[in-house]
Amino acid sequence: MSQALEGTALPNFKLPSTSGSELSIPDDLKGKWSLLYFYPKDDTPGCTKQACGYRDGLESFKELGVSVFGVSLDDLTSHKKFINKFSLNFPLIADTNHELADALKAYGEQEWNGKKFKGLSRDTFLIDPEGIIRKIWRKVNPESTIDETKEAVKEFINK
Repeated sequence: MSQALEGTALPNFKLPSTSGSELSIPDDLKGKWSLLYFYPKDDTPGCTKQACGYRDGLESFKELGVSVFGVSLDDLTSHKKFINKFSLNFPLIADTNHELADALKAYGEQEWNGKKFKGLSRDTFLIDPEGIIRKIWRKVNPESTIDETKEAVKEFINK
């Protein structure tokens, strides 16, 4: 599944973003490296750890020339509360109808505490300056993913 999307163009979508305007994907991402990380829900323990990890490590991503965007099914109101509560310093994208998540195969059957449900997988996508998906991490650990992603991004960009 991951391999099939690597090397393909990011699909076209317009989605609300906390950056203050609708984000046109991939057009608004072109010209720079971008990291889109999908997370299940605002202000939940794992998602908060992951978001705060990106917040705390954002400067090192910026030094690499990489912009970070969080994506969940939550709406902008929820995203803004999440940003304010944890002083997040990067935009969150509201994919409320899971269109982008469906296209990137980040939405589907999940399991948590033995219960199955439809939702977002904790997946991360590295997008190159041309809008091409270069690397995918599936079902990442919310605590270790930031360092793992950063190291892989360094290696990938410096190839």
